[in-house]
Amino acid sequence: MIEKIWFENHPLKFLLWPLLWPLSILFGVISRKRRQQFQNGQKESYRAPVPIIVVGNITAGGNGKTPVVIWLVEKLQALGFTPGVVSRGYGAKAPSYPLLVEEGTSTKHCGDEPKLIHKRTGAPVSVSPVRSDAVKALLPIGVDIIITDDGLQHYALERDVEIVVIDGQRRFGNESLIPLGPLRESVERLSDVDLLITNGGQAQKNEAAMSLVPTLAVNLITGQKVDVTELKQGLVAMAGIGHPPRFFATLTKLGAAPCVEQGFADHKDFEPSQLDELAAKGSHLIMTEKDAVKCANYAKENWWYLPVSAEFSIADEKRILDKIKEVKEKYGSPSA
Repeated sequence: MIEKIWFENHPLKFLLWPLLWPLSILFGVISRKRRQQFQNGQKESYRAPVPIIVVGNITAGGNGKTPVVIWLVEKLQALGFTPGVVSRGYGAKAPSYPLLVEEGTSTKHCGDEPKLIHKRTGAPVSVSPVRSDAVKALLPIGVDIIITDDGLQHYALERDVEIVVIDGQRRFGNESLIPLGPLRESVERLSDVDLLITNGGQAQKNEAAMSLVPTLAVNLITGQKVDVTELKQGLVAMAGIGHPPRFFATLTKLGAAPCVEQGFADHKDFEPSQLDELAAKGSHLIMTEKDAVKCANYAKENWWYLPVSAEFSIADEKRILDKIKEVKEKYGSPSA
């Protein structure tokens, strides 16, 4: 219901306004003061010896940050850099921190997004609630540039480039701060960042337009790849991401017509029996790649996932990468 208030102008907002508005004001005061304390040196921040690229947002919830991180890692690898990734590991708890993600690392320890990033890119990924600790764990490995998946508001870690990803469909909702609205920081914060990326919808001035391009559906057990239209009969779709309707809309555009669409909370920790019951409602179960990394150990032969990749125009891609290369040159070349 809270997202209906944030993004759909639900009438319930008038009833909850007297409660949420003062809390929103208080949240804004605290967040601004905290940022100022880091800016003026009252609170200590960590400066890494390699460039730090933050990929974050100013709204609560998912909006496409992880595909951007994967895209950046792959592009930087192609340019000869050795990027690493740090993450908080939202929703997971490791035996100890920092945690370096490996092929056998459980998503219960590292989180779904760090596992997905490592699986897709092969890049070293370090997880810790204290991002500076995660960064320090990557340095001995020889990375020469580090990308943080989220963390725009984690001011204890200094950064060289700030990239904000915007949900092109929902934008900033009612443009109010949490809990009255979805904003972690006010929209004025966007004037301070280096790059704006809009995921879907209509990109506005100075925003790089990004689209999420799906490929073939992949079987969780066999790795077989098929067009989603081959799974059209009795297809059950599920998504435990920030905005599940985006995934369902993608399937529809590809010509698939799910008989069941089930959305879950972002980072949902599924029970096998829960998904068995859901899958029984059709002939095939299809999910996002982020969900798939959590379900791989107990998947069934009729379970599939649909990978998506970020895509930009040539001009926007050049603008993003040129900014990062410009910063990297100040630290030295890849071979330095």
